[in-house]
Amino acid sequence: MTAEPSPYTNDDIAALAERLLDRTLPKEQWTHAAHLTATLRLVRTRDTGLERDLPGIIRAYNVSVGGVNDDQGGYHETITQAYLAAIRAFVAGLPDETADAEAAARLLATPMGDKAWPLTHWSRERLFSVDARRGWVDPDLKPLDHPPGE
Repeated sequence: MTAEPSPYTNDDIAALAERLLDRTLPKEQWTHAAHLTATLRLVRTRDTGLERDLPGIIRAYNVSVGGVNDDQGGYHETITQAYLAAIRAFVAGLPDETADAEAAARLLATPMGDKAWPLTHWSRERLFSVDARRGWVDPDLKPLDHPPGE
């Protein structure tokens, strides 16, 4: 697969994940690409327990930049767990020696690189329901290739 060059260097990716963890990442840098790239890095470096830990990491970060985590905004369980499972499967298919920047470029070139990717699996109504924000809700349009817990 040929991918566009990563918008991040290896050092940028390490710093992005660390700044997410220590809640010093500026809000304007928390883009869709940054969400995916930081998760990629976390899966590659500290994968154990991410289903449990990533929700707290994201919630704490949201609060640190003045956001909220409620029924209308902030942390979203279904979206987070869907991306985490898909990114974990993506990483499992990479050669171990793949640099983070190359891995990020490849990831961002997949359908997941499009913010609308979840809407290929869930209807807008179901995905943006309070139930889906608070907990896992199965897709209603198309099953995930790699569902959480697989």
